[in-house]
Amino acid sequence: MALKKFKPTTSSQRFKVISAFDEITTDKPEKSLLDTQKRSGGRNNEGKMTMRYMGGGHKKKYRIIDFKRDKDGIPAVIKTVEYDPNRSARIALVYYADGEKRYIIAPKGIKVGQTIQSGKGVSPDVGNTLYLSEIPFGTLIHNIELRPGQGGKMARSAGSYAQLMSRDGKFAILKLPSGETRMILQKCKATIGIVSNMDHSLETSGKAGRSRWLGRRPRVRGVVMNPVDHPMGGGEGRASGGLPRSRKGLPAKGYKTRSKKKASSKYIIERRKK
Repeated sequence: MALKKFKPTTSSQRFKVISAFDEITTDKPEKSLLDTQKRSGGRNNEGKMTMRYMGGGHKKKYRIIDFKRDKDGIPAVIKTVEYDPNRSARIALVYYADGEKRYIIAPKGIKVGQTIQSGKGVSPDVGNTLYLSEIPFGTLIHNIELRPGQGGKMARSAGSYAQLMSRDGKFAILKLPSGETRMILQKCKATIGIVSNMDHSLETSGKAGRSRWLGRRPRVRGVVMNPVDHPMGGGEGRASGGLPRSRKGLPAKGYKTRSKKKASSKYIIERRKK
């Protein structure tokens, strides 16, 4: 997962750092696994803007990803590693022995021609999906289910992973990417390895236009708005704006917004690091 730096021939090239895409093996996606993706531009069904700073962007299609990995006992071969415009991680096209094709989240170090499997009794190799009850302690995992059969929900973005720490009763204890330690049922599945494209966080767009390609419009700071538009707006000259707050008036730093009655709180052993 190498990065590509550019010579400062223009002001936009000066700080530009992007992926070298050296792990990508094809630029043509599997047509049977594509779906249309509509854009709202932040507008509702009346055409009124309800979300700001959205609009434009390059046209793209959705890749249907297999987060469940429920074809147990059937081996699959990695055919391609591809770029997905809808996520930071790379995806891999796999051909199952029964002829079915699926996309999966590509783990770090996976190679074309490699065989992967899922289900009970599978070896804990990179790319294989096992139940948490069968994964060895200390193993780095991703694409983790929260409920059995639901499909992976946690540790799916580029470079993310969780670590299986121990087991207690019917629960497995995991340390998550945020630093949180929580319990998850051992009947849930997870995939072995770290998510690919670890250097994604080190990329620098270099110019505003690249944000526009992604469908992001310029974001206006609260301190330069009028008092009617933002709690931090107004004042003579370049006023600092007072205490940092959101547009709705909620404090922006250190204020806890998590509900005390949230059902999942009983499964959390240690909260995420501040």
